[in-house]
Amino acid sequence: MDQDEFIGSVAKRCGMSSEQATAVTRATLTTLAERIDGGEARDLADRLPEALRAYAFGGSETGERFGLDVFVERVSGRADIDVDRAKDGVTAVFDVLRDAVDPAGYADVVAQLPAEYGEVADQTAPYVQRSQ
Repeated sequence: MDQDEFIGSVAKRCGMSSEQATAVTRATLTTLAERIDGGEARDLADRLPEALRAYAFGGSETGERFGLDVFVERVSGRADIDVDRAKDGVTAVFDVLRDAVDPAGYADVVAQLPAEYGEVADQTAPYVQRSQ
């Protein structure tokens, strides 16, 4: 999957324009890289389209510990969208990540997140088109 396919899938899944989907994807990857350990962030980055890799690199070997609400608020601020749209976008990015990277790699990332992140990063549920 290349960057255009990735962004296009995010846009379709959350009903955003390509520009909004790009912003929410970058914001989600950046925030995820802050939340998970640096080694895992680098492993994830290696599995992403080249143009998105820089956003998934963490600045620290130890991820920050923050809950889903803080995660979504950070994405909202970075992507300049409201919190509800940000949560939809985060969910779409995790859905596309699940499809774009190998199952073990995705599971490794999600394993570093607390259970509350299951709202946006469900490993088992099939993709479901959200109604607008």
